Amino acid sequence: MSGHHRERLVEEIRQEIEVMLAGELKDPRLTVSIMVTEARLSPDQRQAKVFVAVQGTAEEQADVLAALESASGFIRHELTERLQLRRSPHLEFVLDHSAEYGAHIEELLRREKS
Repeated sequence: MSGHHRERLVEEIRQEIEVMLAGELKDPRLTVSIMVTEARLSPDQRQAKVFVAVQGTAEEQADVLAALESASGFIRHELTERLQLRRSPHLEFVLDHSAEYGAHIEELLRREKS
């Protein structure tokens, strides 16, 4: 698969999951603010890591990951249908802490300047 096609597929996976989170998944654990920040596809396209940023406590973040894992079969089926894939990749949902880390680094830099 060419690099451009692969990048487009990864972006479409990210966008479709974002759409599903916006209203199609009815799990009450998914009521907190969730954003799909990135998706990565393995070279053989059998695995996809989906990074999600969750606004909430550690318990709410764990609940969101559990809800996404339980909905992964539905999400895979929908991805197969919407993107017309022969086989949808196995989805692994991972918390994305990059925004928190970036804020921490900015705070450290701000302290250093003063």
